Amino acid sequence: MLTIYHNPRCSKSRQTLQLIESANAEHEVVEYLKTPLSEDALRDLAKKLSVAPIDMMRTKETEFKEQALKGADDDTLFAAMAATPKLMERPIVVKGEQAVIGRPPENVSALL
Repeated sequence: MLTIYHNPRCSKSRQTLQLIESANAEHEVVEYLKTPLSEDALRDLAKKLSVAPIDMMRTKETEFKEQALKGADDDTLFAAMAATPKLMERPIVVKGEQAVIGRPPENVSALL
């Protein structure tokens, strides 16, 4: 079972979802902008991705600059993503204890 943290307005997210559906993989779609992740869930996601929180963030978003997050510690970054879900990179696909960022969408192939 795959879980995709999806933003339907994002072309990469839509392409990744299409790859999952084309593979007939059982999946759940979580629109994270409507259902934001908690700090604990984001920490778990970073662990599954094997990345630091900054590496799962959209650092070019206006909110990143407005919140002065460059150089911030991990706790601050997780709190920012929980409070402003738009800052989370998209899409993220999870299978069990593994996860990938679907940029490019082909990254999801490792989980199929």
